[in-house]
Amino acid sequence: MPRLLLLCLLLPLSVLAASDRAGDEHSYAEPDKVVVRDLGLSLVLDFDQRVLRGHADLHLTWKDPEHRRLWLDTRDLVIEKVLGKRRDSGWYRLRWKLEPADPVLGSKLAIELRQPYETVRIRYRTSPSASGLQWLTPEMTRGGRLPFMFSQSQAIHARSWVPLQDTPSVRYTYSARVRTDPRVMVLMSADNPPNEPRDGDYVFRMSQPIPSYLMAIAAGDLVFGAISERSGVWAEPAMLDAALAEFADSERMIQAAEQLYGPYRWGRYDLLILPPSFPFGGMENPRLSFITPTVIVGDRSLVSLIAHELAHSWSGNLVTNASWKDIWLNEGFTNYVEGRISEALYGEEAARMEVVINETSLHQELEHIPPPLQALVLPRLTGMDPDEALTDVAYVKGHWFLRFLEQRFGRELFDPFLRSWFDRHAFQSVSSEDFIAYLERELLPRKPGAVRSKELAAWLQGPGIPRNAPRTHSERLDAASRQLKRWLAGRTPAAELDTAGWVTQQWLHFLDGLPARLEVEQMAELDAAFRWTGTPNGEIAMRWYPRAVRSGYFEARPAMAAFLTTVGRRKLILPIYEALAETPEGLAFAREVLAKARPGYHPLTTASVEAVLEKAAEGG
Repeated sequence: MPRLLLLCLLLPLSVLAASDRAGDEHSYAEPDKVVVRDLGLSLVLDFDQRVLRGHADLHLTWKDPEHRRLWLDTRDLVIEKVLGKRRDSGWYRLRWKLEPADPVLGSKLAIELRQPYETVRIRYRTSPSASGLQWLTPEMTRGGRLPFMFSQSQAIHARSWVPLQDTPSVRYTYSARVRTDPRVMVLMSADNPPNEPRDGDYVFRMSQPIPSYLMAIAAGDLVFGAISERSGVWAEPAMLDAALAEFADSERMIQAAEQLYGPYRWGRYDLLILPPSFPFGGMENPRLSFITPTVIVGDRSLVSLIAHELAHSWSGNLVTNASWKDIWLNEGFTNYVEGRISEALYGEEAARMEVVINETSLHQELEHIPPPLQALVLPRLTGMDPDEALTDVAYVKGHWFLRFLEQRFGRELFDPFLRSWFDRHAFQSVSSEDFIAYLERELLPRKPGAVRSKELAAWLQGPGIPRNAPRTHSERLDAASRQLKRWLAGRTPAAELDTAGWVTQQWLHFLDGLPARLEVEQMAELDAAFRWTGTPNGEIAMRWYPRAVRSGYFEARPAMAAFLTTVGRRKLILPIYEALAETPEGLAFAREVLAKARPGYHPLTTASVEAVLEKAAEGG
């Protein structure tokens, strides 16, 4: 158990609430002294060596003109030279030291300065095993012709490919020149003209200030297809048509969000479909959301993920959590906005189904999260990897809290309040304390007595879900529950259940309601009726295969192994590995599968799977 989790278990909530939450404990930077206002990159992308090399120019604003040091965040970077420059001078060598690596934070790059230089240039190269980059051979891609590379900077992995102030409290503009193999297309979270020629020499500019975790790069055999004048899809040629068909509603989603929360402020909104090894469902990199191919299932049933990544254009990208202990300000708000977009396009019932499924997932996850970490407003996460704070508490409890406020105040008051929050804090990084102050000033007085202070404290600082939380029901999911009860009671065989016209969410609800273990005969009956073994739908697979493991349904093993070796999305595969790790025989099988899958897994995925298997081996 991490040291912080043990400490949290021993402290009363009142002590945690009173603790000092200022600053970002996951960065060495000193933004109260000096900040990066603009970043200039000149990089060579080397597929043979699996590295980026070149230099980063950090253009600085000195808040304390007497300050004479610059502390930056790095992880596994090779620093070759550091130079400083004033506006009207040449470059001067600077003294620097790379401190020993902390297992969570990486290494501090400490630079000494004789004067407050406007620009500091760092010449460096990355490690082939950089935690924020994945390099794929041609065989690991859909097309099999060219290599592929992509970044994943959230939460604190940008420091593994650029030396910078890797904290969401610092926002900067950036430009970049990237040179590489002329056969591949390079894209970044910046301006990516759809008609850009593929020539191996690319120039980018991001003119709006962003935090470091939103800086992104990708390169591969990528082509473009338009959805609208401001939105389209980048993908490998073999994936493009399917992606365009699946995500055809993207422009309608943008328009729905604009109706609710004001204009889209980032110019273009494009989607990049990554290889299956991408460890997340999506990443909201501005102007270019990174998307897993596992949501392309042919019926648009999983496109709420696109609504989610688009929603980040307001909640997260536009208004950003200042540190990772306030991640609910990004993800809870985004889940709420996602729901409103889905409701506007697909109706209330579709939005309600997503809410019920997410709430079911949260209740399951809360069983494994220490009570102090079930609060929205978290204590300082010193010593803890911020990736561990990315739980359903931030996403689903945060969403639930905003629906609670919506219910108490009504949309006629709550919608303008939320839109004003985005407008007044645009391109800023904020804390939970900032939001609470804004809530008390701008919304609570509009309807005095609608929410009591104890209720707010229960949502923001308390564990679990408050008793007064609004409840959501879905007629279509209730219908699925009735069919499930008929089967479990033995009244209706699986093949005779009334499932005609079911959408993915109903199947997920049905699966979520099944016992963790079934008789082998029951598993075979379900499989014969619904053909879940070998399903191309990852959301179904992540629910079916763990039950197959726990129920001893070995017929699913070959398809399950194939799924684990071709998909690297952590959400979809970790439950399967966890089920396998519960027995010595399953653990041995899991290790065999991991050995085959490892070359195609992202470093974050590999680390997560290894942690599961190591914990099981130690008897945890």
